[in-house]
Amino acid sequence: MLNRSAVLSGTPLTRLTQRLDLARPYALSSFRAVIGLLFACHGAASLFGVLGGAAGTGGTVAAGTWPGWYAAVIQLVGGALVTAGAGTRTAALICSGSMAYAYFEAHQPAGLWPLENGGESAAVFCWAFLILVFTGPGPLSLTHFLRKAPAPRS
Repeated sequence: MLNRSAVLSGTPLTRLTQRLDLARPYALSSFRAVIGLLFACHGAASLFGVLGGAAGTGGTVAAGTWPGWYAAVIQLVGGALVTAGAGTRTAALICSGSMAYAYFEAHQPAGLWPLENGGESAAVFCWAFLILVFTGPGPLSLTHFLRKAPAPRS
């Protein structure tokens, strides 16, 4: 990782690249928070009928139905954990897997390409969460802040 004094040397393009590299962890944290929040909103819509409800119908998914209700719970809980940056890698892996399942079970039989089968959001969420499995929560996360907390004095 670059330090701030190293950014002062080099060509303007090199300096820009170095400044962007310094911001990368914070950009990834922002990406994580936005993706998690959007995913949690899908779960809240399906479980509670808010934000347009399940599939935009205004209704909810019947409790305990497979796979809709379980997917909505994963979306709400997993999305909330990813948004907060708590248990990010595990939650993101489960969320990514649920979106891969959704794509191949619900969308792919209607056509190969996401534009044909309506599976764009499932594909994008699947890959976005898979990236988060490898990048982790970043510095703007609950996990990071809890690790940085000073030990209590005895």
